[in-house]
Amino acid sequence: MGTGEAILLGLVQGLTEFLPVSSSAHLRIFGELLGSGDPGAAFTAITQLGTETAVLLYFRRDIKRIALAWWAAVRGAYGTDWRSRAGMPAGRPADHDALMAWFIALGTVPIVVLGLAFQDAIERPFRNLWLVALTLAVFALVLGWADRRGSKRRPLEQLTARHALAFGFWQALALVPGVSRSGGTITGGLLMGYTREAAARYSFLLAIPAVFGSGLFQLAKSVGDFGEAGTPGFGATLVATLVAFVIGYVVIIAFLKIVSTFSYAPFVYYRLALAALVVVLLLTGVLDPVTAPANA
Repeated sequence: MGTGEAILLGLVQGLTEFLPVSSSAHLRIFGELLGSGDPGAAFTAITQLGTETAVLLYFRRDIKRIALAWWAAVRGAYGTDWRSRAGMPAGRPADHDALMAWFIALGTVPIVVLGLAFQDAIERPFRNLWLVALTLAVFALVLGWADRRGSKRRPLEQLTARHALAFGFWQALALVPGVSRSGGTITGGLLMGYTREAAARYSFLLAIPAVFGSGLFQLAKSVGDFGEAGTPGFGATLVATLVAFVIGYVVIIAFLKIVSTFSYAPFVYYRLALAALVVVLLLTGVLDPVTAPANA
């Protein structure tokens, strides 16, 4: 993988990570179209560190507030019983920020458990382009249905433990390329009655531990393999990650403004069109559904 290809894949990652269109599917498709082959699950997870660092930068004030409120509750600022340490002291309003930290932790459990359980499938069978095309189309329809049927009345302040766990299972669906981490989480949020903006903001916050955990795990596992046959080199991966960070930060700003005003219909149509294009390219032999990972 050359520098030019790495820049293009980093651009693709940054543009698609936060949109409900599946960045992993785009990397899988564009990697082969560029002639590099499948960049692989490790490359995808590591470049996501760039876009997730953009989330840390954009939401730095929210993250700081949540972390400080959580620590205050845990050390007994509201009382020493378990409810007070969780941010729900008796006789006074719950501390939403302290609860948010616990909700993010709870919502991360499904993707950790399922990610470890299906690790081999994630790195190989799940990346079959026929499956990618199917998930792009099916979850486009699910997203569109959820956007039409959801009541869109719940603000993020009404998040509950049960809903936090449900959000986590929706996020875990993104282990299959084509679903989309933000798309799955947002779809679940809309079906549970949350506003578009609330579902989108929570999808960003919920992704932080999952993406950093996955990316750092893949980085540690792949550190000795960069440049070996079948893997992108370290330099190419680093370049793609840096590009993804810059582009991802811009996309966050734009996306949050868009979802507060418009529906998700354009993303639904885009996913359906991309799925149809992938099927055509597969049928004509332009794409290989089970191509080997990218060469160095």
